[in-house]
Amino acid sequence: MAGPTPLRHDPALEKMYQLNANRWRYFRWTPRTAFISFMYAVFVPGVVGYAFAKTDGKWDMRAKLRGDTISEF
Repeated sequence: MAGPTPLRHDPALEKMYQLNANRWRYFRWTPRTAFISFMYAVFVPGVVGYAFAKTDGKWDMRAKLRGDTISEF
């Protein structure tokens, strides 16, 4: 019967795991990271929220038959 075989560790993966675990130590605010953070934290949710608010109540998908329009206004 074969028992568990020892795994061989890849040095590149081990280095990546350590870097990922200590990412907070190596992070620096640069213009690029500030721009990316702004886009994901402010701009994208703002655009999605604006689009949802602008089209709120415009379409009604319930109880429609074939040929009925889904537009409310």
